[in-house]
Amino acid sequence: MSKLTPASELSRRLADAMRPTVTADTVLIGIHTGGVWIAERLHEVLGIKAPMGSIDVSYHRDDLHMGGGRHGGRASQLPFDVEGAHVVIVDDVLATGRTIRAAMNELFDYGRPAKIDLAVLVDRGGRELPIAATWCGEALTLPASQMLELTKDEQGDLAFRVTEK
Repeated sequence: MSKLTPASELSRRLADAMRPTVTADTVLIGIHTGGVWIAERLHEVLGIKAPMGSIDVSYHRDDLHMGGGRHGGRASQLPFDVEGAHVVIVDDVLATGRTIRAAMNELFDYGRPAKIDLAVLVDRGGRELPIAATWCGEALTLPASQMLELTKDEQGDLAFRVTEK
């Protein structure tokens, strides 16, 4: 694996890429937990006026029956009308695409958005579903035996660490 760019730089790249398309009315929805951290930063930097949302995909995961995901996760918080909105789903890492599929399933429980885009800090490849990010801070390749985990320290600084599965 090549050296990973710091999360703060990836966040800046992501905001710069999104800026021409995102408006004050665009709705950001972060996927728990890392996606929420990124969405909070993007929401502030991009000056989005619409409230930000968060989504928990636990009950829409296709591996729930195999013990995948978190059982009894956080409730999704969508303090706006999803119907007809331009929604940007935000996550830290895009891999197989299954988390994003689950997020869209959860989102449609609340209404039918006009458009859904996807913003991720890192695309690590390994897609199992035909899902692609609209905006991505960086693409890299990791062995299947490794995970990329976003962490947040007491000062609110974000960093990635590579762990073995």
